[in-house]
Amino acid sequence: MRGDAGRNQRNLIINRDAPPFDNADMRRAIALGLDRKAFIDIISEGQGDIGGVMQPLPEGVWGMPQDVLQTLPGYDPDVQKNRSEARQIMQRLGYGSDRRLALKVSTRNIPPFRDPAVILTDQLKEVFIDGELEIVETALWYPKMYRKDYKIGLNLTGGGVDDPDQQFYENYACGAARNYTGYCNPELEKMFDQQSMESDEEKRKNLVWEIERKLAEDGARPIIFYNRFAYCWQPQVKGWTMMVNSTVNNFRMEDVWVDK
Repeated sequence: MRGDAGRNQRNLIINRDAPPFDNADMRRAIALGLDRKAFIDIISEGQGDIGGVMQPLPEGVWGMPQDVLQTLPGYDPDVQKNRSEARQIMQRLGYGSDRRLALKVSTRNIPPFRDPAVILTDQLKEVFIDGELEIVETALWYPKMYRKDYKIGLNLTGGGVDDPDQQFYENYACGAARNYTGYCNPELEKMFDQQSMESDEEKRKNLVWEIERKLAEDGARPIIFYNRFAYCWQPQVKGWTMMVNSTVNNFRMEDVWVDK
């Protein structure tokens, strides 16, 4: 049995069209209030990774180096410093210990969504937000997101390929089907095209990281943490390739055979 990184990540969806989250400072305060390591320690007993939009290193090809990642809003490992800044922002917006923001935190009614959403509601209290968990049945969850019938929520996003095109165009392009928050930045979308056409890998990585920074600073869809998965197989199974940045890319098993 081995444990390897997956392409599934929990993220925070924010309705950017609904006050008070149409305010970029409010979105920044929420991002600063997250303690990502606590999610990993509680949900997966430490078996998870902190990253941005792209799967983190070392398994992710396009992940930001740690020293760069930690400069993004909310990624500084000093959680208390981040939360102090978040509370200052909230106080400038008129909130505080005597005037807290009450809202519902929506999520899908299955454990991979529901369990981290419980932690999220607890962490939001640190930045003057009192969240009431709203559990939504699976058949209603995605229609609810498409209607933007939520303020904030806990979502899980999976991807089959570790490539910026799959992530950026599918989740952050204007009008994309999986762009549940309705994020739309035409100028940034030009950078999606630019990185996609760049043939030099290092230049493309720098463009990808610049896009990552802009998404994080705008609170597009704060990434909370990435899963790690365990693989189990019998020793008589031969020819199987263990994937480290996808849970589905080796499922065809055309080269797998059993040594009896």
